[in-house]
Amino acid sequence: MILHTINKSPQNPALKTCLRVAAKDSAILLIEDGVYAALPGPDLEALLQHKVYALAPDIKARGLLEKLSPQITLVDYSGFVALVEQYDTVQSWY
Repeated sequence: MILHTINKSPQNPALKTCLRVAAKDSAILLIEDGVYAALPGPDLEALLQHKVYALAPDIKARGLLEKLSPQITLVDYSGFVALVEQYDTVQSWY
């Protein structure tokens, strides 16, 4: 199983590339500007075909907490580390 990390905004091709190649049992962790993908928009439906996490400090820093899709699981830094330990591989998309 793979944990994909996205740190770029949804306008960056990294998200679309990740969604195209990620297996259904993969998870996606949104960090930095990648958290904008957790908002309602054209990529959200495809994103939610996977287990999706978002780094809570990045969501809060951008004032997005109230706009976040309820299907996104927030994690703190300890949760980030736990996800890295849980998955066999981590693939970062830049």
